[in-house]
Amino acid sequence: MAPGAAGAARLALLALLWTLLPGPGGAGTSIHPSEAIIPRGGSLRVNCSISCDQKAILSLEAESAKKVVDRRNNWKVFELSDVQEDHMLLCISMCHSEVTMASMDLTVYWFPEHVELAPLPLWQPVGEELNLSCLVSGGAPRAHLSVVLLRGEEELGRQPVGKGEPAEVMFTVQPRREDHGTNFSCRWELDLRSQGLELFQNTSAPRKLQTYVLPSIDPHLEVPRIVEVGSRWPVKCTLDGLFPASDAKVYLVLGDQKLESNITYDGDSVLAKAWMEENEEGTHSLKCSVSLGENSRRTQENVTVYSFPLPTLTLSPPEVSEWTTVTVECVTRDGAVVKLNGTSAVPPGPRAQLKLNASASDHRSNFSCSAALEIAGQVVHKHQTRELHVLYGPRLDQRDCPGNWTWQEGSEQTLKCEAQGNPIPKLNCSRKGDGASLPIGDLRPVRREVAGTYLCRATSARGRVTREVVLNVLHGQNILDIVIPVVAVTLILGALGTAGYVYNYQRKIQKYELQKARKAQEEAALKLNAQSTPP
Repeated sequence: MAPGAAGAARLALLALLWTLLPGPGGAGTSIHPSEAIIPRGGSLRVNCSISCDQKAILSLEAESAKKVVDRRNNWKVFELSDVQEDHMLLCISMCHSEVTMASMDLTVYWFPEHVELAPLPLWQPVGEELNLSCLVSGGAPRAHLSVVLLRGEEELGRQPVGKGEPAEVMFTVQPRREDHGTNFSCRWELDLRSQGLELFQNTSAPRKLQTYVLPSIDPHLEVPRIVEVGSRWPVKCTLDGLFPASDAKVYLVLGDQKLESNITYDGDSVLAKAWMEENEEGTHSLKCSVSLGENSRRTQENVTVYSFPLPTLTLSPPEVSEWTTVTVECVTRDGAVVKLNGTSAVPPGPRAQLKLNASASDHRSNFSCSAALEIAGQVVHKHQTRELHVLYGPRLDQRDCPGNWTWQEGSEQTLKCEAQGNPIPKLNCSRKGDGASLPIGDLRPVRREVAGTYLCRATSARGRVTREVVLNVLHGQNILDIVIPVVAVTLILGALGTAGYVYNYQRKIQKYELQKARKAQEEAALKLNAQSTPP
């Protein structure tokens, strides 16, 4: 048996004997201090004494090395040195052949030699339980030794250190987003304040935790399902709910070709953009992959590349005189159908036609043709427009050039008079009598000098029209006495002007029809003469 073990066995036997001895009579043994705690390898002086009227026999049983440093008849002072372990001390005395004993508990403390936080995972999902292990080597007494788990400087949990070398102390945490990049560490604490000492502690080297959130949904791939040959089209891949989004990796792949992407981050979202141009018709596969931590999410879309030119829209002729027939025709490729505005109840097909007797109201009218082709379950539309130009003579009507204006002197007004026609007619308005020009535009203020009757002439290569414009300025009189007659005269003149315009317009049409018939007769006569003339 080893010496230490033998000494411990002997002490145990003595302790048992001490419990069986009867209580002291006139003499009693005492030991001072009654309990003590010292650092490992330290020393301690113990006083054994007895109440005895003669010289007593005193001894101290201990596992550590000891020596007597002082004595008297009834007491001895022993010094223990290089104490390594906890043990019980027994002071044994004999007085008048009577043996008595006293005991004390000696506690040895020492600091842990090493404390370490076990390695953390490279990435930890937010919200999933994470088991952290603190490893402690050495340290006593274990009843006063505990381990604290720290997040930065914040205490997350505390556990006593059990047996084992090294002792492993487990903690369970649920990491948060804000724990990303945070240092975790373990701190041992040896609390001896109840023993009259202090709180001793030391902290392990920190380990940085990286947390992440990767949503369970797949990325959203924004790409046209069908695209035209030779066109450049954008591709976007987005995924929301990432953390930290800036650590996410995004890849766009067309077929087996990785695309060059521009990646931007905004809060918890990542966006990858790329431009693509495909010159080969057919179906192509586009994939998007987003990776974060140790996981990834993927999505895939098919893109159909097609060829579909614009429809051909023609106006025959594109510029005509009023009341001339115009043919509008739209043609597209086989397999597609066209729709020409202005046509109805026409069977769908690759060709559509419309005939129109052009009038002045048709000038600058836009004719549009829409061609439709079904591709991969979607209908593609192509549009074409043409503008018709109708030549017609000048016009001055009540809407564009009112015939009567009545204003109060000093007011601010706007006078409007505009001629219509194609080509655009030249407008000249002069006052009867002195030939002053009509002040078209803003009058700020209205002055009495502009009052009068003006004759407006609109002239172009296709004719000329005239119109009287009366401008009244009220000043220094009873306005009602003047306004009522003026309104009556205006109504009469308007009715007469309208009747005159209709009459002149009808005369012009009759004259035009006669000229057209006479021209046709002359062309027929020339043609007949040409046929009868020998070669």
